[in-house]
Formats: sequence, C-alpha cells, structure tokens
Amino acid sequence: MSSLDRDAVLNALKTVVDPDLRRDIVSLGFVKSLAIDGGGRVSFTIELTTPACPVKDQLRDQAVAAVRALPGVSDVEVQMTASVRSVSAPETGRTPLPGVKNVIAVGAGKGGVGKTTVAVNLALALAKCGSRVGILDGDMYGPNVPLMMGLETQQLTTDGQRIVPAEKYGVQVVSIGFMTGDDAAVIWRGPMLHQAIQQFFREVAWHDLDYLIVDMPPGTGDVALSLSQTVPVAGAVLVTTPQQVSLADTRRAIRMYQKLNIKPIGVVENMSYYACPNCHHESDIFGYGGGESLAQSMEVPFLGRLPVYQPIREGSDTGVPLIVSEPGSPAGRAFMTVAERTAAQLSIEALKVAEANKGKIPLIPVR
Repeated sequence: MSSLDRDAVLNALKTVVDPDLRRDIVSLGFVKSLAIDGGGRVSFTIELTTPACPVKDQLRDQAVAAVRALPGVSDVEVQMTASVRSVSAPETGRTPLPGVKNVIAVGAGKGGVGKTTVAVNLALALAKCGSRVGILDGDMYGPNVPLMMGLETQQLTTDGQRIVPAEKYGVQVVSIGFMTGDDAAVIWRGPMLHQAIQQFFREVAWHDLDYLIVDMPPGTGDVALSLSQTVPVAGAVLVTTPQQVSLADTRRAIRMYQKLNIKPIGVVENMSYYACPNCHHESDIFGYGGGESLAQSMEVPFLGRLPVYQPIREGSDTGVPLIVSEPGSPAGRAFMTVAERTAAQLSIEALKVAEANKGKIPLIPVR
C-alpha cells in the first residue's frame, strides 16, 4: 500500500499556518475537496475566510511545497476560494441583518479627515478583491457618497416591498442623498435619525453581502447610538490625520465605540504625507506617526497610512474613486493594504466569536 494517502497529505498541510489566525489550515477547516489519484497527483481546495486575504499567495505556495515534499507526489494542484464568516455573536439579542454577513462602521472623531473618501475606497478595494460589498451613507447631514460614486442623479426604487440599492462599480449603494435635492439640508432631530437608520437597514433589499460599509457622520452622536441598537456591528474603522487635534477627537471616538460594544478593529491615518511627484520626497504636512502611536496606545490595530495625493481628490469630485482610476498607484496600493488588513481583522474576530460561542444556542428575540 502506498504511503501517500489522505492522512499523510493532511499531516503535511498542518505545517502551513495562517499568520493572522495563528492556526494551521487543517484545524481551521480551510482544506476542502482533497483528492489523490493513482499517478501521485494531489488536488485540493483552500477556502479562506476572505477574498481579500493578504497572505493568500503565501499560504498557497507553502501548501504546494509541503505536499510536493511527500514521497510519491508527482503533481500538486491547489484551488483558492473564500467564504467570508460573520462576526456576529448568536446571543447578542440583535436580529441579524438579512443579506449581510458583516457590518463595518467607518467613523471619525471630527470632520474633514477624509472619512467618506476612505469608506468609499475601502468598499471598492474589498469588491476588487472579489468580496460582495455594499455601502450605506449614514452621514445624514452630509451625504457625499452619491457624489463620490458618480450617482448624483440616481433615484431609489423599490421591488414593491423594500428599497432596491443602487449599484456602481459592483458595489450596492444607499444614501439619503438619493432622496433629497443637491442643496437640500437635512434638519432632523435624534428620533428621525434613528428611524431613518432603521429603515435603511431593515427596509433595504441588501443582496448577499460579505461586507456592508457604513459611512458614519463625524463625532460621537445619535447615528452611532442608533447603529449599535439596530444591528450587530462587526467592527469600527476610525479615520484620523496625524495632527494632534484630530488624534484627540479620534481617541474619544474609539472610547465611544467601545462603550457601545462595537469593537474598534483599526485606525487609518489619512493625509499621512505628501509625496512630490517630481522628486518623490515625502513631506509630513500634518505631522508624523500620530495615527500609529494612537493605535498602539489604545491597543487598536493600525491599518495603514494614506497619502495626500491629488488624484484622490479629483476622483472623489468626479465620481471615479482612486481604486477605480489608479488601483496600481502607490496611493491605490495603500488603499488595498487597508482593505486587506481590515478583512484580516474581521476574520480574526469571526474566529474568536465562533470559538467563544461553540455549542451555544442562538437567542434571538421574535418580534
């Protein structure tokens, strides 16, 4: 009997460890459809927890090398797929959002730090990796997502029962801006904001999303509270600039999310530096390292730095975001890094929640 069998291959694959989840790919259940033919050809699928996995190529190469080293192996064929896990714990008491696996809040302690620009490009970067993504414009007083996505003239439609999201660049989009004029001011008190947030979550036909990005209003007000009470939120990404006035407000925003039991999964430092297009010298216009230092001091992951780059602004104004117009530019790659690290943090949280709630019975209130 040949020594090349299923157990031998699985034992070899146990040497391949996911650096983010810190466990081998066999115990994580990543290895699927393992087949060995009589000629020594081995084939299997590695199912990752996100299409945006930053170590996808590394895991594939390590898996191929581990199996190829076995006696009797003539060829190794690996197919890479992904199935995004939901972070939501079953006993939270909040009804899961139909059609959405993970809700990600993108917030900021103050306005003017590029929060919406980051939210839009984060959504597009995740979609570019192969994830199914939607974006909800939760900034009711300043709904800029339609402008940045090139959807200013869009009107929301219904399927007879629920609102149908608009779609652009493969991303589903809903915004209060679709319901108001370009210069119309939204003058609402807290209860009306709460009702609008609930409607956008409960009465929108979100279709099979891995990630729903919620562009939050700046500060620590009503919308964040309504969000925490309405749906289970997988995590919050905080956007800051390196300067002290922004960092101080970001610190407060992190504390707010923690009090609302929404885990801050990362800090993004926007407008981190300006790179001269001629000499490529980097100038720290707003200071250096403030976002990373803040993340370290508050024990929150640091997701990356984004530069001051003219095409980012131009893309936001013309409805062609940088991830669409210049995905291979240094700034485009920086957005991709932020997206990959965000997805990695959600995968880590999903694993923690799954292990903590193993064997528990979901207790979801019936309304």
